[in-house]
Amino acid sequence: MTTGADFLQLDPAAAPPSGRASWLAARIHDAVLDGVVGVGDRLPPSRQLAAELGWSRGVVVEAYQRLTEQGLLTARSRAGTRVALVPAPLATPDAATPDAAPFTAAATTAPPAIDLGPGVPDLDRFPRAAWLRAEREVLTRSSVTALRYGDPAGDLGLRTALAGWLATHRGLRTTPEAVVIVSGVAQTLALTAHVLRRSGHRAIAVEDPGSRGARDELAYWGLRPVGVPVDDEGLRVDELEAGPARVVLTTPAHQYPTGVAMSPRRRTRLLGWAARTGGLVIEDDYDAEHRYDRTPTPALHPSAPESVLHTGSVSKALAPALRLGWAVVPAHLRAAFLEAKYASDICAPGLPQLVLERLIGNGAYDQHLRRARRHQRNRRDVLVAALNTAVAQVPGARISGVAAGLHLLVDLPGVDDVALARALLADGVVVDTLSRHRLAPGPGGLVLGYAARSPHQLRAAADAIARALAR
Repeated sequence: MTTGADFLQLDPAAAPPSGRASWLAARIHDAVLDGVVGVGDRLPPSRQLAAELGWSRGVVVEAYQRLTEQGLLTARSRAGTRVALVPAPLATPDAATPDAAPFTAAATTAPPAIDLGPGVPDLDRFPRAAWLRAEREVLTRSSVTALRYGDPAGDLGLRTALAGWLATHRGLRTTPEAVVIVSGVAQTLALTAHVLRRSGHRAIAVEDPGSRGARDELAYWGLRPVGVPVDDEGLRVDELEAGPARVVLTTPAHQYPTGVAMSPRRRTRLLGWAARTGGLVIEDDYDAEHRYDRTPTPALHPSAPESVLHTGSVSKALAPALRLGWAVVPAHLRAAFLEAKYASDICAPGLPQLVLERLIGNGAYDQHLRRARRHQRNRRDVLVAALNTAVAQVPGARISGVAAGLHLLVDLPGVDDVALARALLADGVVVDTLSRHRLAPGPGGLVLGYAARSPHQLRAAADAIARALAR
């Protein structure tokens, strides 16, 4: 069966002029989900549908391409564009993730119209087709041993692929033996906290402001977070040197939530502190792969591999639900770390590891990252332009952290950011507050994620922020 604009019940007048491709992709997605079109049904040629809608053909091509990348559609020269699968309906989340905004949809009777909670990629652009192809290859070619309990350190093939990928993209000089596959950075923190507690550590230095989720994770596993101020060069190492902790958690590539990249002189001083005291630096390589206006920030690990535990994940690159990450563990901690990993969950899920290994090996993972960066940069530009107008009325307001990442920070000195967030929630907009990520008191602000929202939603959110500030 072939569909058309009428059959899909498309009203081109309802589409926002600057977001037609997103609108069309969403309408086709909904039509498949509602059963209006089914698996195997053929969509109209892009030229035909564009003519029916009165739009340029490029808009339709972009919408089809997005749905093809998600695996919803297949496109072949003679067979045309057809529906490949029916997506599962999205469930409304019933709890916030560790770094999600505290004012979530669960606090209201209806889901918010726009959620700008940070740390979430555009899941509509998850490379479903590439993942499905790789998963089929894995299931076809792998032996039954792939279905058994695996190595606590993770699949050797994936660890080898990651060691090479980290060498190319982050400058790490490491081996597969040093890499441990974990269920995201959260598990790295949990396992490391357990190991440190058993070796006598009680305090851990954390950035202030810094990730509330990471801080809560460390505290849950028995370490006492000690705040170290952050300024425009990153972590204040002089304050670290004066404190009691001999372990520090830092996000040097893109500090959360300020977006600052640690300066070269701070990096040198931090590694000098670790060498002098026998200290440990836990390097959360947060958002290092998402950069737009600056050259890559080098990782700390290559300069001091026995003083730095490097960790990262695919949660922001692919999807948080995959629960796949890595830790590059110094040799003196490796046995205890693996013992804790085995006691925690025996091993990471096997099949997703094999799929990720294949995506790294065939270049699909890097291709997805390049596309995601272009997409996210456009979203960032839209939000920054809209916010420049929205916050112009606030003395001292500043938009920062825009050179990389999936979020930006709006500093709002003199503004009660909690009250502002509550006012925005009443207007259907979810935001995170800077004060929630502070240990010591400080100026307020908003931490705004932009990757998962359409340009139309981002402009609407900025308008809501302007109205709330005016009130």
